[in-house]
Amino acid sequence: MSHGVEVSVVLPAYNEEDTLADTVAITLETLRDFLPTGSFEVIVAEDGCDDRTPEIADELAAEHAAVRHVHADERLGRGGALERAFRAAEGETLVYFDTDLATDMRHLEELVESVRSGEYDVATGSRWLPGSEADRPAKRGVPSLGYNRLVRSFLRSDVRDHQCGFKAFDRDALFDILEDVGDEHWFWDTEVLVRAQRAGYRVREFPVDWTPKGDSKVDLVRDVLGMGSQIVRTWWQLSVSPRITRRVSLAAGTGLVVLAVLLMTVYLDPAEVLARMSEADPALIAASGLVYLLSWPLRGLRYQDILAAIGYQERWGFLTGAVFISQTGNLVFPARAGDAVRAYVLKARRRIPYTSGFASLAIERVFDLLTITLLAGAVLLGLVLTGSVGELQTALLGGGIGGPEAASGQTAITVAAGVGLAAILAVAAIVASARSERNYARAGVGRLSSDAYADYVAGKLEQFAGDVQTVASDGVTFGRVGLASLLIWSLDVVTAIVVLLAFDVQLSVPALLAVGFFAVSVGNLAKVLPLSPGGIGLYEGAFTLLVVALTPVGAVTALSAAIVDHAVKNAVTVVGGLASMAWLNVSLTTAVERSRDVDADPQD
Repeated sequence: MSHGVEVSVVLPAYNEEDTLADTVAITLETLRDFLPTGSFEVIVAEDGCDDRTPEIADELAAEHAAVRHVHADERLGRGGALERAFRAAEGETLVYFDTDLATDMRHLEELVESVRSGEYDVATGSRWLPGSEADRPAKRGVPSLGYNRLVRSFLRSDVRDHQCGFKAFDRDALFDILEDVGDEHWFWDTEVLVRAQRAGYRVREFPVDWTPKGDSKVDLVRDVLGMGSQIVRTWWQLSVSPRITRRVSLAAGTGLVVLAVLLMTVYLDPAEVLARMSEADPALIAASGLVYLLSWPLRGLRYQDILAAIGYQERWGFLTGAVFISQTGNLVFPARAGDAVRAYVLKARRRIPYTSGFASLAIERVFDLLTITLLAGAVLLGLVLTGSVGELQTALLGGGIGGPEAASGQTAITVAAGVGLAAILAVAAIVASARSERNYARAGVGRLSSDAYADYVAGKLEQFAGDVQTVASDGVTFGRVGLASLLIWSLDVVTAIVVLLAFDVQLSVPALLAVGFFAVSVGNLAKVLPLSPGGIGLYEGAFTLLVVALTPVGAVTALSAAIVDHAVKNAVTVVGGLASMAWLNVSLTTAVERSRDVDADPQD
């Protein structure tokens, strides 16, 4: 690193052919007013431009010894371009401002010296502090004010204006902060300031005179999805994630289940429930376990077809074991940690990349959601055609097992319907896209935005949709996976029906089939949200409410059957998971720990 250059000024430039030369000239002139010759440099951070900006930057670098050009072949985003240029800079004080020179350049000396003097680690101009002069039209001022209030509230920042493009940093402080900065686009400015405050660095904000240059475009994808989601991400990383350990999350999930059980005891006597469970026919309970066991070879075959479609030929037995292990992980650990376990098993035992492991799992989940939604929808249609849907509505709104349970049942139905509808729409869109050569993901996002962040969003959508489309575009594979899914969930329903028969439930065959399909389908949709390990408590609640709403079966019997049904399924899963772990020599705890490192190197 040169000992002569003390200050490095970075000018982020994207398609600035009309203004770049004047901006560089004004910048050099301003710097010469308060810094010795040779103690500063100006770096044009050209960000994949498609106009004459690169050529102009080269000409300026050849003309001025203090000017350098850092070129990017493709768009890096505002934050990405700045970070790349800062790493190439030589100064200990790193500065950047927008090339439109909206901030009055008479503030540049104050900005630079705030950090160069050693008094502060970070300095930023502000258009919202008293004393600032900012000519802000409403279409800029109102969104900016709202955005900054959100950041101050959610991220506990003391800064009033996070996005002012006029900042300076101590080199060591900035590079320390950048280790944790996740955004490479417009949120980069905000995240750097927030993380600097959290890290204890000295941050100075001072008023500036600011005049907008050109027109500003409110970008739906960038401003709403982009900036909003990044506020949530940073809030989660800084305020929530550090407090969520495995012990805390498991305790929280268990606490929800315990609370639900305690509330239920207000309306149901636990002793009656236990007594009713003890009366169940043990032979039929055992038979239900055998029925459920039959679904597992089908799960392995289905997963074999999915992996084969995306290019990986694996043995059925190994894949059945991997599914057993991952589902056991979902029972033992909260937040569906078992899903990541399966990707780890595929990587560790068959060297299938994590990205492919997660893609195959996403495909499986789409088919699961679609299948159980169609099952529930078919039964609901039958209720409508037979005129029985009114009984369901009446029970959920006020009848059945009590007011609070009725409200909960209505909520469960609403959640399940929402998840199911989303699954149907998603699969329909994916299948339609698979039948067309047109890139619907990028075309759809492109209608909303042309920003670099839109490209990032479109890329993520393409990555997911592309893997699912691979299966959807193959008619034979799609049919095989769909049929396997239907058989898997039908066996899940038959298991519940056998359990109901074990409690000597007096229902006609059509009524038994209808309530079995509907209760199991909605119960599984309700537990999509990972509020407890294995959805324990959520499944039983939805199952009980629907059985009571649709049949003359009492609440005690319905709850007893729901508990036994879920317990049988979980017991088969755990036994199969333990056997598979022993066979494949996989430690569930180790798998969970290793799978947490997936994000560090997702391509391995």
